[in-house]
Amino acid sequence: MEYRPLGRLGLQVSRLCLGTMNFGPQTSEADSFTIMDRALEHGINFFDTANVYGQKLGEGVTEGIIGRWIAQGGGRRDQIVLATKVYNRMGNGVNQRGLSAYHIRKACEDSLRRLKTDHIDLYQMHHIELTTPWEEIWQAMEQLVREGKILYVGSSNFAAWQIVQANELAAKRHFLGLVSEQSIYHLAQRAIELEVIPACRRYGLGLIPWSPLGGGLLGGVLQKLSEGRRAGERIQKEVERYRPQLEAYEAFCRGLGEKPADVALAWMLANPTITSPIIGPRTLEQLDGSLRALEIHLDAASLERLDQIWPGPGGEAPMAYAW
Repeated sequence: MEYRPLGRLGLQVSRLCLGTMNFGPQTSEADSFTIMDRALEHGINFFDTANVYGQKLGEGVTEGIIGRWIAQGGGRRDQIVLATKVYNRMGNGVNQRGLSAYHIRKACEDSLRRLKTDHIDLYQMHHIELTTPWEEIWQAMEQLVREGKILYVGSSNFAAWQIVQANELAAKRHFLGLVSEQSIYHLAQRAIELEVIPACRRYGLGLIPWSPLGGGLLGGVLQKLSEGRRAGERIQKEVERYRPQLEAYEAFCRGLGEKPADVALAWMLANPTITSPIIGPRTLEQLDGSLRALEIHLDAASLERLDQIWPGPGGEAPMAYAW
């Protein structure tokens, strides 16, 4: 396994981040335990979850599974960088969502209880909160840091200007501010190249892309459909939308002798701003298979061909559209 700093931090994390959203709804607790143990064997030390994962309002199902895995002992907690999130609705009460200091405190306490740990390494805001002032958010986060309940604060699904605003205000408070951003990013969705990636680079945020395979779109979907596998309505619509590009992409991957999912991850790992793409295996086989991406080196010609198949926005703003 390879490791790199999480943005400007001294903290070292694995080049692949274990996403756990499938634990509970898609993957049984026993199988989730096996996947987490295997991840450690592979050297994956970065685990990402969220209090809302599990598809049962307010129950924190996925965090509970991780907590019971940690409770087995064997140094599990000390071997991982544990990240979770706050923002989404965790109950029917009017204050059981968002980023008020009231909800941040309660959500953190609940996550600690479910995760069976005394601290969260990376506490991420799952979405931007437009109605809560940053003074309130940062005061709440600073208090949690002082109490030793969280170490670092990250964002998810933020726009570039929101990253800038948050970190400029944090600096005025002599607080570390945001250290990471989670954004949707894959070959077919490259909008963050305009402003989010430049903002992360300028402010030293680690970039943790979610859905690096486009929800299965980039995982060899055409071949799977030709083999008679079923696909959901969303994927079927996206296949029709992107069919010419998918045909070219999967042909390109066959020419490399590599699986499309591995090429999609390797393309992401070639970007120096990206810290760790989030992989979300449902099975042990999917976890093991994802490691192949670490061994694939895409040369300049291959990267250029991928840009031709999946063109991005044309660079960074404003040069991409104004110069």
